[in-house]
Amino acid sequence: MHDSYELNESVRKAVVTYSDNLIKIAFTYLKNVADAEEVAQDVFLTYLQTAPVFESDEHEKAWLIRTAINKSKNMLKAGWFRSRTPIPDNLAYFPKDEYSVLQAVLSLDKKYRIPIHLHYYEGYSLEEIADILHAKPATVGTWLARGRTQLRGAIGGMEA
Repeated sequence: MHDSYELNESVRKAVVTYSDNLIKIAFTYLKNVADAEEVAQDVFLTYLQTAPVFESDEHEKAWLIRTAINKSKNMLKAGWFRSRTPIPDNLAYFPKDEYSVLQAVLSLDKKYRIPIHLHYYEGYSLEEIADILHAKPATVGTWLARGRTQLRGAIGGMEA
């Protein structure tokens, strides 16, 4: 970024474009809307402070997602986070079909939940997910297959 106006415009555009995605990704880790929103805010603050230069829009999105994942993991490691008693979120504002699928996805182990979210909700390929999660594409494929199998059992046989 060359000047503060350009940086501010870039961050503003990223907030408008990616806020919902980052909140959803953080939510898959933290299972709390307020914490997920805090992570998203922290990601954009980091963007503003570090002023990274991106090769493309996809590079920017991948950087934002990776930063959200890292910040979510850091929040999970924090002593205050582990020792608190969270208030369960009311997800009833989702449509009924989305609510049951989201509940099933959130009940999965993190190693299945995150790849499923990135693949089905964000539209990433196996290779892209492998790059974001620093894993091999074959491993991501295994996680997706096992997660889909668990989802089929939880949802009641729907084809995933």
